[in-house]
Amino acid sequence: MKTSRFVVLVLFIIGLLLHSGLGQAQSNVAQTASAVGQAQDTVETDLAEIAQAEATKTNERKIPRFVSLRPETVNVRSGPGLNYPIEWVFQRRGLPVEVVAEYDTWRKIRDFESTEGWVHQSMLSPQRGLVITGDIRPMRQSASDTAKVVARVEPGVVGSVRECKGDWCQTNIAGIKGWVKRAEFWGVYPAEEFE
Repeated sequence: MKTSRFVVLVLFIIGLLLHSGLGQAQSNVAQTASAVGQAQDTVETDLAEIAQAEATKTNERKIPRFVSLRPETVNVRSGPGLNYPIEWVFQRRGLPVEVVAEYDTWRKIRDFESTEGWVHQSMLSPQRGLVITGDIRPMRQSASDTAKVVARVEPGVVGSVRECKGDWCQTNIAGIKGWVKRAEFWGVYPAEEFE
């Protein structure tokens, strides 16, 4: 009988120890869950603030504005989303396009031939580009009609614009740097000046 009481007492003590350990474990789990919940709230708040800052930044951007195509191949869609069909594909990295509308992360663009469609913002670069229009155009060593011609550029050739002052823009076309009259290419506005 003493043995059975002893066994019952030992089992009782073991039960208390387990129960108190389980209670501590439950308390630890509850504290961890609370800490995780607070961390999630903080992350969600931070993400909301970042999203708001991005939305504000997007709203502050001018429309229309010139940008250029980032990758070599860009799908242009009939509407702002992946569920809209691809209307055509640009295959010219650096081609200037004009952003004429925005919807969420999608940009409606217009090319130098006035064709419009939607692309994801990640396909665009703020780098200013140009496409030569009209006839073969002289690229000059400095911003003057009498400056030495460093290259003759064919219509449709794509390059980058470094700065614009007055009637002239400093350009880089196929690694050749020089000045081209702004009226001889598409990719900047008539009175726009930048460095």
